[in-house]
Amino acid sequence: MSVDARFPDVMLLAAGLGTRLRPLTQTLPKPLVPVAGTPLIERIMANARAEGATRFLANAHYRADQLLAHFGGLLKVNREEALLGTGGGVRAALPMIHSDPFFVMNTDAFWPAGSDAPLGRMRARYDQSDDIVLLCVQPSRATGFDRSHDFCLDPMGRITLDYGAPVIYAGVALLDRSLFDETPDGPFSLNILFEAALERESLKGVVLDAPWFHVGDPAALAATEQALGA
Repeated sequence: MSVDARFPDVMLLAAGLGTRLRPLTQTLPKPLVPVAGTPLIERIMANARAEGATRFLANAHYRADQLLAHFGGLLKVNREEALLGTGGGVRAALPMIHSDPFFVMNTDAFWPAGSDAPLGRMRARYDQSDDIVLLCVQPSRATGFDRSHDFCLDPMGRITLDYGAPVIYAGVALLDRSLFDETPDGPFSLNILFEAALERESLKGVVLDAPWFHVGDPAALAATEQALGA
């Protein structure tokens, strides 16, 4: 794939309940929780915009009206009557996605503005429609993450379970709509697609060269704001 092609669409996962961020999420959907004064979703969108992203869409469920009001029609939103999970949410929004491949971004993790441009490297690693490219981060550079690691990354940039450097999935994936052809109706996790790609050895990784902040609970939010100097 040419990296000079139009920048892929960005699907933002914004439907979750955010229960671990209570009490903040009792009145706000998680993507609108402010981090040093800027809503989480705005920080993630800024990471993508910095590399050329112009077309964003999102799913919404919990307090969806607040998300819609925040963007005032500037963001295409697929409202889920029932939560569909990370995979089901993307599948339901496929009619709104125009590019192949496209990015899927979690709305609870970001890197400092201007600190790295990993999405371009992800596009360069994407070769064919059964590839999935994941953004990865070294555990030592992660804030707000409570597992040791998710995967390993081998010297060739392939993701494995046990060979290479331990890495955390940083919440950004580049993938093709054809991967959803055989997925179930209703709720399912993107992990199903990741595991299938791992099995066929087409799960690739790009390492983020910047600090990474996962804002999953109040302690992580406080640590992130402290690291940002807020």
